Amino acid sequence: MSATSIDHSPSHAAGEHGHHDNYLVAKKGINSWIWTVDHKRLGIMYLASVILFFIVGGLAAIAVRSELMNPGKDFMDADAYNRMFTLHGAVMVFLVIIPSIPASLGNFVLPLMLGAKDVAFPKLNLASFWVYVLGAAFFIATLVTGGVDTGWTFYTPYSIKTGSSATTALLGAFILGFSSIFTGINFLVTIHKMRAPGLTWDRLPLFVWAIYATALMQVLATPVLAITLGLLVLERTVHIGIFDPVYGGDPVLFQHFFWFYSHPAVYIMIVPGFGMISELITVHSRKGIFGYKPIAVSSVAIAFIGFLVWGHHLFVSSQSALAGAIFSFLTFAVAVPTAIKVFSWIATLYRGSIAYTTPMVYALSFLFLFSIGGLTGLFLGSLSVDVHLTDTYFVIAHFHYVMMGGTIIAFIGGVHHWWHKFTGKNYNEKIGVIAAIIIFVGFNVTFFTQFIFGSQGMPRRYWSYLEQYHTGHIISTYGSYILAVGLFLALFNLLASLRNKGVAPERWRGVSLEWETATPPIEHNFESIPIVTAGPYDFPEVRAARTGNGH
Repeated sequence: MSATSIDHSPSHAAGEHGHHDNYLVAKKGINSWIWTVDHKRLGIMYLASVILFFIVGGLAAIAVRSELMNPGKDFMDADAYNRMFTLHGAVMVFLVIIPSIPASLGNFVLPLMLGAKDVAFPKLNLASFWVYVLGAAFFIATLVTGGVDTGWTFYTPYSIKTGSSATTALLGAFILGFSSIFTGINFLVTIHKMRAPGLTWDRLPLFVWAIYATALMQVLATPVLAITLGLLVLERTVHIGIFDPVYGGDPVLFQHFFWFYSHPAVYIMIVPGFGMISELITVHSRKGIFGYKPIAVSSVAIAFIGFLVWGHHLFVSSQSALAGAIFSFLTFAVAVPTAIKVFSWIATLYRGSIAYTTPMVYALSFLFLFSIGGLTGLFLGSLSVDVHLTDTYFVIAHFHYVMMGGTIIAFIGGVHHWWHKFTGKNYNEKIGVIAAIIIFVGFNVTFFTQFIFGSQGMPRRYWSYLEQYHTGHIISTYGSYILAVGLFLALFNLLASLRNKGVAPERWRGVSLEWETATPPIEHNFESIPIVTAGPYDFPEVRAARTGNGH
């Protein structure tokens, strides 16, 4: 992306700005971080928080899988098992996956991509982070007070009757919703009002388009969850009779309310990952994106259709046959814009100058894993097949192939992609690739096995199981250990790079505006307002080939 008022010299890219300090050292001391309104510092704080809770949720998953190594009790009884898998699900969904890309990477990169000095409402941005911390504190309080055993979906009527700390967890999720809404509002206004001169809608990077679609869903869908969780808290405390059949309520109504938010929330989790993959594939294949406009429009289409498919979670919940058929059709329809993205990414890779860097290995892993997740979703969207597969390990495998194989893999790839821009440090590339391969192998050993014994009837959320599923659980558990080794290796590789002195030279760079800032960026991002005169993927190689000078 050409920006006429930005210096493209090597010294600029290396961050040599004389008297200008970068955002990491512009203001020193813990208070300068606690009260910062710099979007980059807030992005880093979100990133650190997400990684911390990822470790917590991941260790809970390892505990669950270790308990399931054998039928019956190994080291947890049934009640402890219920609390552990609920902890894993709630932490990973509400504290990790939803904020992972928008709140951390988006906060850091979005204003840079737009040529802006910050987000539209810096103080609201700060408030959204501390609201996130407050909501997380309620989850921590839940752990201290004995945990919650409802599962992360808090299904009624059990969530009304349970004596565990469900109310505390519900309040935590309720508070976290406000953080998500604040972030969505901020991003929408920033994208509409703070683009650099020349940065028209058809020149926005696809990551920005993905964040835009995500912000729409955050603002429109999250209030529904907040109202639902608030009603459930009131149901538990003063018995208002909305969900409790004892007082004339309908427990299935909770499922309708919950999934009206939570299925758009699935796309709140995955659509930013789509945008991230668009950036990884184009930069690391040095080729302009294939089908820019269809990819951009498909992000908004997914946001729209995502509000219409919640009923496929209720195929076996006394829903009418007609409603089930309509929701099944809409579920298949949402696959169309997703497929547009996948085929466009594959077409972009075709005859590209592919560099098998760590971010590109994660991008290729994403293509494989998410495709499996998407295709297995077709089975669950089919009325007759879903009756057999509902509440089995097939659903768990599908969900993890979409959420972890999609969102988390894209998130890790994005962290590696922009790590140098964040820190000015280069991690060990060979170790980074090895960690990505270990993660890929461990993930497939863990979850592909679950498709098999799930289709054979192994129910999810069961503490014990029949002997016929024993071998599958052993394989899946050992796979989780391999996956954990890869994840910790990737983390240690990144953290070890922080010990390197000085600003390392860039290994790669794109042509969107975040690459035209210093490394790390200065406090207000740009020394002068950039003026955009080309598209976000107009690489020099592409321009040369287009003009006939590329041979």
